[in-house]
Amino acid sequence: MAPDRLLPLSGGMAERRRVVSGSPRPHTRATSEADFLARAGVRELLREAAVKLLEARPEDAVGFLADYFQELDGGPQRVAHAVWYLRLAHHSQRTAFSNNLAVAYDCLSAGGRKKKPGLNGKTYSELLSQIGQEGALPAEILSALLKKIQCRDHEAVPFDVFRYGVLTCFVLVEFMSKADTLFHILDGDKQSDQRVCRAVLDTLEEALSTSDVSVPTSYLEAGSKLGPDCLAIAMDRALQSTQQAAPMGQTQFLKEACLLFLDKVKPV
Repeated sequence: MAPDRLLPLSGGMAERRRVVSGSPRPHTRATSEADFLARAGVRELLREAAVKLLEARPEDAVGFLADYFQELDGGPQRVAHAVWYLRLAHHSQRTAFSNNLAVAYDCLSAGGRKKKPGLNGKTYSELLSQIGQEGALPAEILSALLKKIQCRDHEAVPFDVFRYGVLTCFVLVEFMSKADTLFHILDGDKQSDQRVCRAVLDTLEEALSTSDVSVPTSYLEAGSKLGPDCLAIAMDRALQSTQQAAPMGQTQFLKEACLLFLDKVKPV
C-alpha cells in the first residue's frame, strides 16, 4: 500500500520539477533584455544622446533630445542633418566641435542606394553654401569664399580639407558678425564717417596681417587685438583730416571687412 500511495506523489513532484525547470529564470530574462538592447544599438544611441546633451546644455533639454532623435534619420536631407550636427557646439569648444565634425563627415560620406561611400566635392560645396546662407553671408562674399575652399564636384574630399573648409566658413560668419557690431559702435545709424571706417579697416587689416593663415580661428584672435586705445588713436587721426569724405554704409563696411578676411584665407 505504501508504494502505491507514493507513486502519484512522486509523479506530481516530477511534473512540478519539469514546470519549474522550463520557466525562465529572472537573471536569464534580464540577460536576454540586455542582449537585445546591445544588438539594437540602443545603449550606444542613448549614450551618444546624453553626451551631446551635456555638450550643448540647452535650456530645453527634452526638446533638444526630441530634435536629436528626429535628426538621426537623416535620409535625403543629409546636408541639413550634417549642419545640425555642426551647430551643436561652437567651434571654440574644440573637443566637442571636432567630434561633431567627424559625425557630420561620416553622415555626408555614407553611400546611398545609387551613391558610393565617400564625400564628394558637390555635397561638400552644398554644405558650405548652407552654412554661409544661414549665417547671412552676402552672396558675393560666399561665392568668393567657395572659390578658395571648395573642391570639384567629382573630387573626393578628405577629412582635413573638410575640417578646414567648414571651420573657415563658420569663422567668417562670426567675423562678419563682429565687424557688424564694430560698425554700430562707430555709428548707430546705417552709415558712418568714411574716414573713421577706413581707419578702422586699416587697423583691422594690420591686425590680420600678423595671423597664421593656416589656422582660421587666428583671425578672430587678431580681431581681439583691436583694443579701445588702438582704435581710438586711429579714429582720432582720421577725424583730424580736413578732407571731406562721403559716409560709408553698413553693407560696404561689412563687405570690405570680409574681403580683408578672404585675402588671408589659404586656398585648398
